[in-house]
Amino acid sequence: MADKIAILSQKGGTGKTTTVRTLTDVLRLAGLKVLAIDLDPQGNLSDYFDVEPDADPTIADVLTGRAKAIDAIHGDVIPANLTLAEAELQLAGKMGRELTMRKALREVEEPYDVILIDCPPALGLLTVNALVAADYALVSSEAQYFALQGVEQALEVIDLARDGLNPDLVWLGVFFNIADMRTVHSREAFASLREHVGDKLFDTTIRSSIAYAGSAERAVSILEYRPDLASDYLALGDEVLRRLGREEARGRLAEHLPAA
Repeated sequence: MADKIAILSQKGGTGKTTTVRTLTDVLRLAGLKVLAIDLDPQGNLSDYFDVEPDADPTIADVLTGRAKAIDAIHGDVIPANLTLAEAELQLAGKMGRELTMRKALREVEEPYDVILIDCPPALGLLTVNALVAADYALVSSEAQYFALQGVEQALEVIDLARDGLNPDLVWLGVFFNIADMRTVHSREAFASLREHVGDKLFDTTIRSSIAYAGSAERAVSILEYRPDLASDYLALGDEVLRRLGREEARGRLAEHLPAA
């Protein structure tokens, strides 16, 4: 069965969608079959993967029961668009609404090694659905003084999902995104978060760069668009694989890691 990872943040602008896109690419480099699910009504992940805007069905159709998840896969991506916002409203009045995604994904787990879920930048019903369906939660955080507050908010939602719905959910950790570790501000924020969450904070930080916007606009992986920035995500992918216990995949990824 696939390792299902929900990637979340307490607000937009933390580079979360770029992380889902690039981690997908990195894990595929490691020889894993990866399904990426866009659970954000803005559909940015779908655009980043260059899924056709009129792709049908989408995750909205899956969650409302109009389509099966297997039929919503377009090139190993289940896309989203603005109809997902309407689907969330429909879910709100449904019995067992928090379990909808878990049930929907059962039929697509077997062919994949990893399923990455790009949660919306809000800790609401869609995010709870992702966390109830997931095995692991990964939190993206900005490198700023309010990072701890944002992580604590995300942990509250993770605890909500665990409470009687998914008690086996594991918090994989939190990583600093869009970071400039040359600044005192970022280094102090990192140290503060390390003090509070210990080894749950990933050692790898993702550097801030305008190149990520260009990569997204062209729907090209940063691994190809700016290979000099790839080392950040290759290192993050290696840490993720270590925490998942996937040593064989780590061995394959090691061929692509820069020399120490």
